[in-house]
Amino acid sequence: MAEGDLKLLGTWPSPFAIRVRMVLEQKGLSYEYLEQDLKNKSELLLKHNPIHKKVPVLIHGDQTICESLVILQYIDENWSGIGSPVLPADPYERAVARFWASYIDNKFFSSLVGMLKATTEETKAEKITDTLSALEQLEDFKKCYAGKLFFGGDSIGFVDVTLGCQITWVKAAEKILGVKLLDETKMPLLVEWEKRFLAADFVKRVIPSVERVEQHVRVRRATIWNVTSVN
Repeated sequence: MAEGDLKLLGTWPSPFAIRVRMVLEQKGLSYEYLEQDLKNKSELLLKHNPIHKKVPVLIHGDQTICESLVILQYIDENWSGIGSPVLPADPYERAVARFWASYIDNKFFSSLVGMLKATTEETKAEKITDTLSALEQLEDFKKCYAGKLFFGGDSIGFVDVTLGCQITWVKAAEKILGVKLLDETKMPLLVEWEKRFLAADFVKRVIPSVERVEQHVRVRRATIWNVTSVN
């Protein structure tokens, strides 16, 4: 199946869609990116993801792949001979990478969004604690690869894009809530990793600015999440 048959349905603020774009760019694959309006879902989105009706969705010819981590694995396996591998070749290392990617989405990002949605100081403090705890766990995990540039090796891989696509959300949350999450003294390995990750050309091509994400989150807090009682 030709690479030119690739289409990606996404929204610009979605870290889940951004991570797919990162890997497509990293692999050097040609694809058509189709921005979606989730308030007015297109027939294309409803056709290709009728169950969840969410992005990202990768359309490869007549095949549809949903859920960002599944899509990353599909891209890696389908174009294994192009560019750097996304997942490690070793079965154990692959399992470790999948575990931490799931942790990042289900624990870290969930807590991060919980901070931004909090309507009381108690909930906000609880979610900040949970987010910092998750980052500390990731700092400890990075120690396993202290001699490597990234998680698992010297090239950007599965865990890197899973976490890296959320960096601008982290920085936006810091500005909105007035907290420091990635602290250079407490999490030096993560801070150095972040700098290296953001310096990659294919990352810079697709990741939105902190300012744009901050504006988006402030609008959501005011109109959708109805957050008015905490900063």
